[in-house]
Amino acid sequence: MGNLCTCFSPKTPVKTKKPAKSLQGNSQTGPNSSNRWTRIRSTRKDTHDAMIHEQALAAAILFRQHQQQNGSDSGSFPFDRSVSLRYPNGSGSKKTQLPRSSSSRARSLTDPLLQPHQLVNRDIKLDDLETNHFVLVHGGGFGAWCWYKTIALLEEGGFKVTAIDLAGSGIDSFDTNGITSLSQYVKPLTDFLEKLADGEKTILVGHDFGGACISYAMELFPLKVSKAIFVAAAMLTNGQSTLNMFSQKAGSSDLMQQAQIFVYANGNNHPPTAINLDKSLLRDLLFNQSPSKDVALASVSMRSIPFAPVLEKLSLSDIKYGTVRRFYIETSEDNAIPITLQESMINSSPPEKVFRLKGADHSPFFSKPQALHKLLVDISKIPST
Repeated sequence: MGNLCTCFSPKTPVKTKKPAKSLQGNSQTGPNSSNRWTRIRSTRKDTHDAMIHEQALAAAILFRQHQQQNGSDSGSFPFDRSVSLRYPNGSGSKKTQLPRSSSSRARSLTDPLLQPHQLVNRDIKLDDLETNHFVLVHGGGFGAWCWYKTIALLEEGGFKVTAIDLAGSGIDSFDTNGITSLSQYVKPLTDFLEKLADGEKTILVGHDFGGACISYAMELFPLKVSKAIFVAAAMLTNGQSTLNMFSQKAGSSDLMQQAQIFVYANGNNHPPTAINLDKSLLRDLLFNQSPSKDVALASVSMRSIPFAPVLEKLSLSDIKYGTVRRFYIETSEDNAIPITLQESMINSSPPEKVFRLKGADHSPFFSKPQALHKLLVDISKIPST
């Protein structure tokens, strides 16, 4: 990105007029020859103008007759809008076609490109749901921007969507190196939940490190969370930190460890303040099944991950965190949190139900947006037991 390409359209060849041929057999021109040719040219021009006038008059007469035949004297001409109409199902002469993806990547059968009305059962009314408000929480280094496909699909389906930028993430201006606690990092989310009216509920969706963030919020505001959905996320137990969770998959050839670049903003004699990810490894680590355009977006949008919140152990209770209904969405082709680690977290703290996105990498909002959307909607419709 950053290359500026300028396209030059080919020049249209200029046609040169051939010089008029001289009249042969009349080398001498009389004194009145110029006037004679002027009269000829003038006569031809008058004839041409008369023809144009007659054609315009005939067109006007036909236009007026057409108006009278259609019973319209208002001067308005009926406009054929067929080129701009979208034919609904079962109507129109054209067959409804599914929209094509703008990605050059071949679409997987596990992630069909469907319209929102095809993903949501028509007999389900959003007003009948406990809540139709999704709150999307990004993972470490990401921002609200990563949910752009999910936001569009949910909103087109009639859902209310809020995507949060955690502290030092996305467009939040806070310096990542200055974040010293999980509560400080999650403050944009907790502030949002705190301002919700009493009785208003949400569906929290956490990705990656965002799983620990929504767990923290569930402990603080259990009555404002209808369901919690962990998408390839850190689903921790009481007293566990995200670093503890990742240490379960330690290995000398681990791609995550290779990609980590620690930032020591307070000097090398102090603990790291943040973690950057090697951009040359981003595709293999996070986006191994995602379209190139989304990888490019992430490469210019991702920011540092604050280190202190990753170290902090969560305090989760059964009477608060434990009362919120939890669901987990596994990603089968995940190189950041492998499926074995996801299943380990699930076994340690079983959620109500587990779903799996086949062929999804660590970023299913890029690699499987349609399938992810369908699961989110399906979970929103699961009634209380």
